[in-house]
Amino acid sequence: MALLSLGGRLFKRGADIRSALTASQPFCSSVASGRQRVNGVDLYYEQTGRGNHAVLLFPGALGSTRTDFGPQLKSLNKERFTVVGWDPRGYGQSRPPDRDFPIDFFERDAKDAVDLMKALGFGKFSLLGWSDGGITALIAAAKNPDLINKMVVWGSNAFVSQHDLELYDAVRDVSKWSARMRQPMEEVYGAEVFAKTWEAWVDGIAQFAKRPEGSICMELLPLISCPTFIIHGQKDPMVPSLHPQYLLKNITGSRLHVMPEGKHNLHLRYAEEFNKLVEDFLED
Repeated sequence: MALLSLGGRLFKRGADIRSALTASQPFCSSVASGRQRVNGVDLYYEQTGRGNHAVLLFPGALGSTRTDFGPQLKSLNKERFTVVGWDPRGYGQSRPPDRDFPIDFFERDAKDAVDLMKALGFGKFSLLGWSDGGITALIAAAKNPDLINKMVVWGSNAFVSQHDLELYDAVRDVSKWSARMRQPMEEVYGAEVFAKTWEAWVDGIAQFAKRPEGSICMELLPLISCPTFIIHGQKDPMVPSLHPQYLLKNITGSRLHVMPEGKHNLHLRYAEEFNKLVEDFLED
């Protein structure tokens, strides 16, 4: 994800950023859960629905199925879709191990995700990726064209700018966040582990600025062949419109939908509208 500030309003925007990062929704019932050994790690996953169209949900930075996708697990059509949520290694309930951020952490997550779906018996599936999870989904789609049916991404970016780095650093110290903003992540990780892991994420995402053009996965976008739907919240304080526009330009056949009132967590704030957009796209 990329962060956005308007000049001297950094700290006001910082509050918006923290709110979006830690937004969560109540978890829904009627979901089966388990752990699957994948690439040396026991990955936690949750599954609901009995439809023929399998869909994998990718959470954001430090996110998990329970914090990031309650409305989707609850309300996406269970007759038409089988929905799988997962916690990437080191996040949520996929611990141990502790989370780390080597330069290939997005690629590692992408491989884990695809291998998880294979282990669960899915031969072909679609991807829904939010924020960091959208980046992971882009990589998974580029590297596994024969396995991916369709893809939806929102709040995601293919590169990191120098300006982004300043904004990441501005939210590095979680002790400066309000207690309300810290609470969802502290409930998952505990205060100390959350602070340590968040700071490690800031350092991890900053690595990409050292690459040419700050690329995270720019070179992979032309390899994506599945139908791709990009959703953007016009009021997203974290991801300026240049990022979805770049994805639109560089992913063949992709399309973009802008939600005028949407912010970074548009799939939670406007869950009914978002779910309808996704269902229509996946069934088209």
